[in-house]
Amino acid sequence: MAEIIPFRGIVYDTARVQIEDVLAPPYDIITPEYREALYMQSPYNVVRIDYGKEEPSDDAVQNKYTRARHYLEKWLSDGILKQNESPTFYVYEMTYRIHGSTKRLRGFLGLVKLEELGKGSIYPHECTHAMPKQDRLNLLRACHANTSPIFALYKSSENRIAPILSAVTSTEPYISAVDISGDVHRLWRVDRADDMEAIKREMVGKAVFIADGHHRYETALEFYREQSSRDEPGGSKPYGYVLMFLANMLDEGLTILPTHRLLKTIPADLDRLLSAYFDRERVQNGFDIRSVLSDRRRSFGFYQGGASYWEILTYRETDMCDVCEDLRQTDVVILHEVVLKKIIHTADIGYEMDVRRALDLVSSGAYRAAFFLNPTLVEDVEKAALSSFRMPPKSTYFYPKLLTGLVINKW
Repeated sequence: MAEIIPFRGIVYDTARVQIEDVLAPPYDIITPEYREALYMQSPYNVVRIDYGKEEPSDDAVQNKYTRARHYLEKWLSDGILKQNESPTFYVYEMTYRIHGSTKRLRGFLGLVKLEELGKGSIYPHECTHAMPKQDRLNLLRACHANTSPIFALYKSSENRIAPILSAVTSTEPYISAVDISGDVHRLWRVDRADDMEAIKREMVGKAVFIADGHHRYETALEFYREQSSRDEPGGSKPYGYVLMFLANMLDEGLTILPTHRLLKTIPADLDRLLSAYFDRERVQNGFDIRSVLSDRRRSFGFYQGGASYWEILTYRETDMCDVCEDLRQTDVVILHEVVLKKIIHTADIGYEMDVRRALDLVSSGAYRAAFFLNPTLVEDVEKAALSSFRMPPKSTYFYPKLLTGLVINKW
């Protein structure tokens, strides 16, 4: 079973900094231009630690990772950052607008004991790449800290934690910040010992599903193995836990957005190949792709450069022997297993979340074709995880993104 414990978090001293100037999005969605803006925003912006810039003079002794350690240690010694005196959980609430509606997601931040993925109570659902993991591993080696939380889900129909979170959020938050998208992020400490014990009890026996942060989890596990091999047997191993934000997957505030696929090359006879597996429906009255595709299963949109229309492709077959039966109805799985692997034979894929921009990229000739997806359902994430099936990269985009810098875990 997953072991989840409170911790002595490191937070910014709100009397010393303007909080909105020092927080940042997750490292993997920060463009080089936005990183420059974050550097300019404040000399104490957490991006200097979590996703620092490389310099021409960098070497094995002085580099962005050693600078990250220097910033973390100096900001702690100068009081810019401060560590909580006693272990606690932190309540984290995000209020945001999506597709014209206002939604709210609540969860809590805690430490989760590391274990092999899929062999205990912690489950992945997406494939990972080597390069981001090496970057995160270098940062862990330098800082001995989790500088940004992993986004994880658990499932509880009883939802006994909700009243605790609700009571805590009725008080004044320690941190309240608005991000670049206008979403509001608030943070509270859980001060009552009985509330912390109730949270721990409720999580006993619960499976934990990684929603966002697969690279960070696998890196933390690798660092644990690496460090354990050097340390004396027994004794405390604080690096055996990783920082996570945990939310109930049944919470109505949870949002998953799709990431659409772009191709630079396609077979000359792609139309014929697609017709062998898909029913094709031409849509000529506009490009409101999200609304038209909404609620369809086994279907996705398709647009080729130069066309005045787009198509809905609906899969007819079920011959995907390598895919568990529960996921053979899932759009992103069908797209990758049938179209990209079986028909086109490519792994050279571009990704774009905005429908209009994807259409423009194809129309301009930068890409030859685009495939448009519905959001992956949270129940499909659960099915994939429990079936030990890794979905393709970028099968899910959980929104809103957790802010980096709200809480740091350092051992």
